[in-house]
Amino acid sequence: MTTPNNWQKSSFSGGADGNNCVEIAVLHPRIAIRDSKNPTYATLTFPTETFTAFLASLKADAR
Repeated sequence: MTTPNNWQKSSFSGGADGNNCVEIAVLHPRIAIRDSKNPTYATLTFPTETFTAFLASLKADAR
């Protein structure tokens, strides 16, 4: 598997806890996720459709 080089941190990660979040990267046709505090540790990957459904579920629960 190719290692992504386009990691993005959430726009909500500012402030004092800015380094305590996850980062994502698009690795077509999958989405890669890693811990921003430990970027050399294991990376999880999910099919794009699965990750999109997961985000939609989180947004629906937040309402």
